[in-house]
Formats: sequence, C-alpha cells, structure tokens
Amino acid sequence: SLLMKRKLFLYNFKNLRWAKGRRETYLCYVVKRRDSATSCSLDFGYLRNKMGCHVEVLFLRYISAWNLDPGLCYRITWFTSWSPCYDCARHVADFLRAYPNLTLRIFTARLYFCEDRKAEPEGLRRLHQAGAQIAIMTFKDYFYCWNTFVENREKTFKAWEGLHENSVHLSRKLRRILLPLYEVDDLRDAFKILGL
Repeated sequence: SLLMKRKLFLYNFKNLRWAKGRRETYLCYVVKRRDSATSCSLDFGYLRNKMGCHVEVLFLRYISAWNLDPGLCYRITWFTSWSPCYDCARHVADFLRAYPNLTLRIFTARLYFCEDRKAEPEGLRRLHQAGAQIAIMTFKDYFYCWNTFVENREKTFKAWEGLHENSVHLSRKLRRILLPLYEVDDLRDAFKILGL
C-alpha cells in the first residue's frame, strides 16, 4: 500500500520531547514540477530507513534515478519523523547544490541529536544555507499528512495532548539552531550586559 497504517504514523510522528524507542525515521514526500504559476504533482509516498541506510539517502538515490530535466523546476516536500543527522544533512546539502532547479522543504516532527550534540545543529545549518527550508510540524502539517499519506478510513485527525506545546518548543529550538552564529554571539553579549 502507498499509505501508512494509522498506528504506525501516530507512533512514529508523535512530537514527544522524549521519544524513547523510536529508532526508525519515516519520510513522507511529495514531488511537484513547477511550470510558471502552476505546479503538477509527479509522485508522493513514504519511505523508512532500510538496512543501515538512512531514509534521506534512500530518497536521494530514488530521485537521482529520475534524470530530472535541468530546464524545469521541481519542488520536493518532506515530512519526517526525525530531523536529518549530520551526515544526511551534508548529503542533502550537496544534492541541493548539484540541482539548483530543485527546492526542498522539510517539516519534521522531532529534532534528532546524537551523542555529539554539536554535529546535528551544524548539519541543519549547512542544509539551511544550501537552500532547504526547515520547519517543525504543526497541527496543519499533521492534518495534511493524515489525509495524504495515512490509511485513515475516513477518520478525522485528532491532535494528541501536547502537540501544540511541543511544536512551539521545538520551533524555538530550531530557530535558535538556524540563527547565524554572529547573531547568537550578539545575543550572548546582550545577555551578559543585561546580567542575564
């Protein structure tokens, strides 16, 4: 089936602050071709990690096989259960630089941090600098995914307790990560001057 089971989606995409046991990354995608003012949907579906290969790399392999027309513009939208790790962010950034006719929007349920907590933020900044738009999933994004990628049997998406609060918390965290480093230093200096 092209569609994800409801329980699978809810378990993997829940934006919990402490998501213990959720080791796999799921990636729902939409690929569109942009023709001036209109866009044409080319493909949609979902992927997950396979045998040691992260889902972002799997998607890059998949889309590379398309032989994208360099004369056309493409927009890819991802909804991911975890943000990319440092290595995947680097691969995706390199891919975006190689295909300037392609734009990528990433909406993520949760931010991924490995043992080295400095690497992932650096990877996200690199990805952002390569032109990727990165945001935290909100109710609207979950609602869209539920209706697009999930075998929902006509059931309406219902927010879980804490969905909005966790989205806001993660959005603030992501905003701090993506701030240019000189702005972060300026803020630190301002806090020191204010004695905070």
